[in-house]
Amino acid sequence: MKANSLKTFRESLMMSKAELSRAAGICTVTIDRIEKGNPCRLDTQRKILLALGLEVSDKVSVFGNQM
Repeated sequence: MKANSLKTFRESLMMSKAELSRAAGICTVTIDRIEKGNPCRLDTQRKILLALGLEVSDKVSVFGNQM
């Protein structure tokens, strides 16, 4: 089940899970769970978007309609 495009965005920036987790201030296990389609909190989504250099308004293109 793929509910988001996080892995695609991360890989397009040639960024590892470890690099993203450090930049976002969250653990790599969380990144892994999100990439597998598990939901996450809005605050976590915001941290990831900013770490990817995206805007909060890009939420739907990365995370889909996940609440």
